[in-house]
Amino acid sequence: MLLYMSQPQEATSTPLHSVSVAGVVVREDGRLLAIRRADNGTWELPGGVLELNETPEAGVAREVWEETGIHVEVDELTGVYKNTTRGIVALVFRCKPSGGNERTSSESTAVSWLTPNEVSDRMSEVYAIRLLDALDGAGPHVRSHDGKHLIPAG
Repeated sequence: MLLYMSQPQEATSTPLHSVSVAGVVVREDGRLLAIRRADNGTWELPGGVLELNETPEAGVAREVWEETGIHVEVDELTGVYKNTTRGIVALVFRCKPSGGNERTSSESTAVSWLTPNEVSDRMSEVYAIRLLDALDGAGPHVRSHDGKHLIPAG
């Protein structure tokens, strides 16, 4: 006799989230590593989806290297950011460059070291705040956004 177990109703209605990681790579001169994404042309931090078999720190190091050619030492978690529209939770870590040479990849059409002012000019607020939060030393910050604008805490 075969028995089938069904999942409880609440399990099927629980929203699923994906977890991404991103690196705020800070050079000694204070410039920050950024990429222009190949798929939509926006400037963002290097990062991507965390794989099941890796730690968040290993995921950050892998993603930064894959997208930019820069190896990093991961320092600390500086923020957790939830995109309420897409169900993505991003873990952002401050990092130090430890070698490699800047290069583009299939995911980036440009790699650049930006000043904090250039970050604010080139990135939308939901991505710029991740870099600025990593610099203020008051983290980790926890913020939500709708993909375009920050949602006030409360």
